[in-house]
Amino acid sequence: MAKKPKEKKKLPLPFLEELKATDTELLSEHLGYEVPSYINENLSHTLRDYQEAAIRFFHYSQNLEGHREKPNHLLFNMATGSGKTDLMAALILYLYQEKAVQNFLFVVNTKGVVSKTIENLTNSKSSKYLFSKNIEIESKRINIERVSRFPSIPSKNTIYIKLDTIQTISSDLFSVKENTMPAQDYSRNRTVILGDEAHHYSASTKKQKDAERSWESAINIILNAHKENLLLEFTATANLEDANTYAKYKDKVAYSYTLEKFIADGFSKNVLRITSRYDEVRKDDDKILNAVLLSQYRKYIGMKYDPEFKPVMMFKSKGIEESKKATKRFIELIQALTVEELDKFIKRQKQSSESENTSLSLAYSYYSEQNLAKILTELKHDFDARNIINVNDSERTGLMEIGNYRMLNTLEDPDNPIRAIFAVAKLTEGWDVLNLYDIVRLSENAKGDKKSTVSEAQLIGRGARYNPFKIDGTSSYIRRFDGEPGENTLLESLHYHTLNESQYLQNLLESLEEMGLPTADDKKSVIVEARVKTSFTRTNIYKTGKLYYNKVEEVPLDYYDSLAKYGVSETPPIYTFSDSVLEAKYDAEVPSDLSLQEVSLGVIEPSIWKKAMQRNSFYKFSNLIKYLPLLESKMDFLGIDWLNAEGKFFYLKVSSDLNLDSFSSSELAMFKLSFIDRYLRDVAATIKANFQKERGTNVFKPELIRDVVKNYRKKISKLDGSMDQIVQAIDYSKSGQEWFVYDNAIVNRLEQSLINRIGEFILKLKEKGYDDTYLIRLDENPIPIIEGEKKANPIKLHQFKEKPGDRVVYGGFQPDFILFVGSSDFTYNFYIEPKGGSDMRMVAEQWKEDLLLSLNDAESEIEFEDEVENVRLLGVKFYTVNDGRNTLEQLSKLINE
Repeated sequence: MAKKPKEKKKLPLPFLEELKATDTELLSEHLGYEVPSYINENLSHTLRDYQEAAIRFFHYSQNLEGHREKPNHLLFNMATGSGKTDLMAALILYLYQEKAVQNFLFVVNTKGVVSKTIENLTNSKSSKYLFSKNIEIESKRINIERVSRFPSIPSKNTIYIKLDTIQTISSDLFSVKENTMPAQDYSRNRTVILGDEAHHYSASTKKQKDAERSWESAINIILNAHKENLLLEFTATANLEDANTYAKYKDKVAYSYTLEKFIADGFSKNVLRITSRYDEVRKDDDKILNAVLLSQYRKYIGMKYDPEFKPVMMFKSKGIEESKKATKRFIELIQALTVEELDKFIKRQKQSSESENTSLSLAYSYYSEQNLAKILTELKHDFDARNIINVNDSERTGLMEIGNYRMLNTLEDPDNPIRAIFAVAKLTEGWDVLNLYDIVRLSENAKGDKKSTVSEAQLIGRGARYNPFKIDGTSSYIRRFDGEPGENTLLESLHYHTLNESQYLQNLLESLEEMGLPTADDKKSVIVEARVKTSFTRTNIYKTGKLYYNKVEEVPLDYYDSLAKYGVSETPPIYTFSDSVLEAKYDAEVPSDLSLQEVSLGVIEPSIWKKAMQRNSFYKFSNLIKYLPLLESKMDFLGIDWLNAEGKFFYLKVSSDLNLDSFSSSELAMFKLSFIDRYLRDVAATIKANFQKERGTNVFKPELIRDVVKNYRKKISKLDGSMDQIVQAIDYSKSGQEWFVYDNAIVNRLEQSLINRIGEFILKLKEKGYDDTYLIRLDENPIPIIEGEKKANPIKLHQFKEKPGDRVVYGGFQPDFILFVGSSDFTYNFYIEPKGGSDMRMVAEQWKEDLLLSLNDAESEIEFEDEVENVRLLGVKFYTVNDGRNTLEQLSKLINE
C-alpha cells in the first residue's frame, strides 16, 4: 500500500473566486448568461457542462466593468482528457463573433501536437475535426483558413489560424529570415494566442532567469505587440505549488476542473491494476498473452453493442532496443501459437494466481467454453504484424511526428487496423486516443524512481479517457455501467499490467494519488455463481409453471402536454429548513425536537427562476425538449402552460428562531435561490422518472419459470462499505431449504433477512398443504454462466391504474422476489420488494409499493394474455429492516383469504 501523499495546500486564486462569485451573484448584470447557441451548433461535439462553465467564466472575465482592468492573459487549468481542444474551438467561435477576432495563433512545444491540431481545427475532412463541416453564424458562412502569416487585410467571414511550435515561433521572432512572421506582424490586427500544454512556457518564471530569448519571452513579445492581443493558456499540470509560478498565475486562472472531479463525474474509464509475478523465463510472454486475450475478450463484449468496437493495447519498454525486441517477440509469439499451446496456457492461467484477477477470470471462463481453433484464427488475424506499430524509430524525434501521428491519431476509426502499440516513455502530450484499454509494462528492472512513475501516471491518465462506444446506435461520453457487475465493466475500464515490484508500485500509487487519479487493484472483486437446484428443475412447477408481467403500449408524444402528466403537482411541497440547512446543507435531516414555524416565501422573482435554471444542466433547452416534446422555448417552461412559476406560492417550515425579515436583500435572494434550486431538482427528477415512451396495460403476459430461473453469475465487490449493503453469496443448498430455487442467494443483509423469514413462513404453508411453494430470486442484470446463453427473461411490472392523486410513473421495475404458491385450486404470484435506505429514498420509490398493492384490488380488471383461470397476482408492502411494515403479516392474511 502506498503512503498517502501529503495533502496539497489549497492556494487562494482571487480572480477565479471573483468569477465564481459573478456566476452566483443574483444582482450581477450577467445573471442568466447562457453560452450562445451558435457555438454548439457549429461544433462537432456538444459541449459538456463544465466546458460551458469555462466559456461562461471567460465571458465574465472579458466583460467585468469598473473595478479591475480587463485581463489579457488567462489560464484554464483542466484535467487531461477533459476536452481542452474542444474548448479552444468554442472560444475561437466566441471571440470571432463577440469580439471580432479573426487571427488565432495556436502554439505548443512539439511538432506532433501541431500536426494533430491541424487535423482538429483546420482539416474538415478529418474524423477528428472539431467544427461542423459548414460553419454558419447569423446566416453567414464562416471559413477557417490555415496560414503561415496573418494577412494585412483580412477577408470578411474568415477565421485565420496559424499553428506552429514555440520553437519555430521563437526562431521567427529572434532571427531575420525570409517567409517568417516577425513581431510587427502581430501588431496589425488583434491576435489571440492559444497556448496548449502551457506549463512548458513558464521555465523562465520557475528558474527566475532573465531569458531574453526564452519561449516565455517570445509569447510575451507577441502578447504585447497589440494592445488588445490576448493570451489563453491551457494545461492539466499548472504546478501552482511552485512559488514563482503561483505568483505569475494566481490572478490569471479563469477556470479549474480537476482530474479527480472529471473522474467522479463519470467522464473517464475506471483504472484497474493487474499486478503479478511471472516465471523469470516466460514473464513477458505470459504478460503479453494475458493482455492479448483480455483485449480480444473485451472486443467480443464490445461488438455485442457496437460492431466497430476495437480495443487497443500499448506495450511499454524501458528503452528503444528493448521495445524493438518486444515487438519482434510479440510477432513471433502470435505467429507460432498453436491451439494446443493456447489451450495449455488458458488452463494454466485458470489454475494459477491469475484467477484472482476478476477480469482475467471472466476472460478465461469465456475461452474455456469456446472453439479455440476459431479464437486462434481471429487472434492471428487481428494481431498480425501489419496491425501493430512500433513508434520508437530512432530517426524520428517523437511519438507524434509525421508518419506515426496519422495512424496514432485515428486509432478509433473503423478503417484503422492497429491493435497494439510498442513504445518507450514518449506517450505524453498530444495523444488523445480514446480506445486504449490496456497498458502493459514490459522488461524487468524498469525504472521505478519517482520521476519515472510520474511519467507513467500521466500516461495512465491519458489512457483513462472514456471511449464513446455505441449502445443501440447511441454514443455516450459518460460511464454507463457503474455499479453493475459482470463483463460490461471491461468496456469502461483501463487495465495497467505490471510486475509486483513493491517499491515501483508504491511510487506509482503516490504519483497517481497526487494527480487525483483513483485506481483499484483488479483483485477487489470476486465472481460468484447461483445455480438452479437440480431438485427444482425436476418439478412440474419448473417445467410448466408461469410468472406474469404486464404488457406495455406506446405513449403518444402529444400525451405530454402538461407537467401533471409527469406527476408534477401544481401545488409545491412544503420543505423543512433548519438554520444549519441555511448554510447550504439542504439535505440535512431536521432534529425531531426542533420547534418549527411555517412561513411564506410568496411568489419567487423571475430573475431567481432564471438563475436556478441556468445552474441546472437539465434545464438547457436542448435537454428539456427531449423530455417535453411539445415545449416551444426555455422560457415557455416557466409559463402558465407548464410550470406556471408566476402562479406558484411557496411555503416552508423553518426553525422558530429564524427570522427571514432580518435578512438583507442579497441574503434573502440567496436563500430563495437555494430553495428554488432544490425545488427544480425535484421537478427534474420527477420529469426524468416519469417520461417514458411506453406505459403499462392491464394485460398480463406469461413467462415460463424455466425461462426466468436460470444459472447466473455476478461480480461482488470486496471493498469496505456499509454491512447492510455489502452483497454476498449465502448458501441455501442444505436439506430443508428446497423452497429456495437457487443453491446460492446473491443478496445483501436486508434481502438475506427476508429470505430467512419467508423460509420459516413457507414451512408453515407446506404444513397446511401448500407443497408447491417456492421463493424465486429475480436478480438485476444476471450474467449467464455459459457465454452466449440467452439471459433470463425479465419480469417487469408497470403501473396500469391511475387514481386521482396518485403519482404516475410509467417506468417499470422488476421486484426482487416472487413467492410462487400453488394449490389444487389456485396459483399465486406474490411480488415482494425489500427496501432499505433513507426516508428520502423510500419516498422517491413509494410508487413501487403503490403499484404492488394496486394488484390486490384489481382482480376484475386484470386480463391474462393466455386466458388462464385460477391465477392470482398479489403484492405486499416493502419489506424493511426487522419487517418494520409487517410485510409477512400482510402476506399471511392474503394467503388465508
